[in-house]
Amino acid sequence: IAARAADDKQATNTIVLSVGNVLTITELFVVTGASNPRLVRAVAIEIEDRIREVCGRSPGRTEGHREQSWVLLDYGDVIVHIFLDETREFYEIERLYKDVPRLEWRA
Repeated sequence: IAARAADDKQATNTIVLSVGNVLTITELFVVTGASNPRLVRAVAIEIEDRIREVCGRSPGRTEGHREQSWVLLDYGDVIVHIFLDETREFYEIERLYKDVPRLEWRA
């Protein structure tokens, strides 16, 4: 749901990583990018709204809404990372988790 919501809002390079075998805190990372801070915010809001609408859930914790370069939405079993493109390049989260399975979310 989060990946599709991000894609619907023109987020870029959205991937879903199955991190449950290497992290005990969550099962999935949804990682996506945005070309500017306003789009980071818009993507975060769209994801929150869509998950609330479909699943009746709100994130247990959010970070980064003020800075809008990396917004984290923590749903417990799923953690969503919305990066400003430059911030994503700097942290290279995909490289850190290069050995975990990527899940296909486009159907």
